[in-house]
Amino acid sequence: MDLTLKNELASGKFVITAEICPPRGTDTSEFIKKARLLKGRIAAANVTDNQRAVMRLSSLACSVLLLREGIDPVFQMTCRDRNRIALQSDIMGAWTLGVRNILALTGDHVVSGDHREAKAVFDLDSVQLVSVIDTLNHGKNMKDTELRGATDFLIGAVVAPEANPWEPEEIKFEKKVAAGARFFQTQAIYDMEKFKRFFDGAEKSGAKILGGILLLKSAKMANYLNTNVPGVHVPQALIDELEGAKDQLAKGIEIASRQLRELKRYCHGAHIMAIGQEESVIKIIEGA
Repeated sequence: MDLTLKNELASGKFVITAEICPPRGTDTSEFIKKARLLKGRIAAANVTDNQRAVMRLSSLACSVLLLREGIDPVFQMTCRDRNRIALQSDIMGAWTLGVRNILALTGDHVVSGDHREAKAVFDLDSVQLVSVIDTLNHGKNMKDTELRGATDFLIGAVVAPEANPWEPEEIKFEKKVAAGARFFQTQAIYDMEKFKRFFDGAEKSGAKILGGILLLKSAKMANYLNTNVPGVHVPQALIDELEGAKDQLAKGIEIASRQLRELKRYCHGAHIMAIGQEESVIKIIEGA
């Protein structure tokens, strides 16, 4: 695969990634259909790891399906469901299967998902997970034991530029860079001036920053985000814009295209999250 996320980021081009959510079952036909729609339009596709703590087909299996389609996957891995043994084992497994990009996440707590009686693990946090992947890249495991074959992942992490207060998030960002994170996909951003200030500082770290664009499908969704998702704040002006539109989804696509155009002026790239509306990613890119 010539066009890899690593090469695209190194080239200095504006890079676009997007998320594709695995199915709730073994029928992968829709997943593959969505992947084929995005092929050639994005540098890489993130495969979520039981997002919102809802049980789905594994991120690793879906990453391999993307490889078969000629799409560079970003294998997402959360700390919620696995202890340090399983995390290291699955990371090495992904490498042997051809996956080259990994995104380290804490993971949504099980109380927000569909198996609330499940035991959350959280043996490591996201900063520690980044460090573990970097250690495996250097040919050792967490116990400093030499491996018979190292990994060489492009390590990614997440940052929330609109977190309030910002200081704890800033410290976490700096720790992730120090631990080995080389690119960041941000949580959804709506305050572009605030994001620009964050980017100007973050760029000095040497890590590549992809601004997070979350497609607002309706005013109802925007209000839900403001009430339930920490670190995300949709301004009232955008909510009013959605409420005043005949077709709220079309207006959401227009808003996302506008954000993408703005990011293109200075940022390293964008990460588009359409949550089940992957066909809209194409419209967002074309609109920008």
